[in-house]
Amino acid sequence: MRLTIRTNLAMRVLMACAVNEGHMVRRAGIAKAANASENHLAQVVHLLANEGYIETTRGRAGGIVLARNPDEITIGEVFRHFEAHVPFAECFAAQDNTCPLQAVCRLRLALTAALEAFYGVLDDMTLADLVADNAGLEALLNLPQPDMMMPQEGCMARG
Repeated sequence: MRLTIRTNLAMRVLMACAVNEGHMVRRAGIAKAANASENHLAQVVHLLANEGYIETTRGRAGGIVLARNPDEITIGEVFRHFEAHVPFAECFAAQDNTCPLQAVCRLRLALTAALEAFYGVLDDMTLADLVADNAGLEALLNLPQPDMMMPQEGCMARG
């Protein structure tokens, strides 16, 4: 199994927001700390905001902040929002499934059970679980507050 880049980036954004709970963080800061493309991150931030995980504020003092408590966000829920549109195998696709074995395939049954177990484990884990007492993660993702940052010469800071 391989996660999509969007799911991976969504988790990086959420973890950065959770580590910096209580103040706004900038997309550029997350991109740098998480070694991510700012363009890809912008798309993910938009999706996270649409799903109600984060709130975004534009402007000089703007940025990103969690919209919900970290202990209310399960990892399984996030993964489902970002992975649900990607079928695990061809036979899981509602359309474009040309596998002639679908009706009798026991592998499909095993894969269905494995996916349910995978999401079951992630459903028991919250964003708070990922960041609590994680000094290494905090060291990597602890970002300066937007009002403490100075705009770079010749350009405007954006959220």
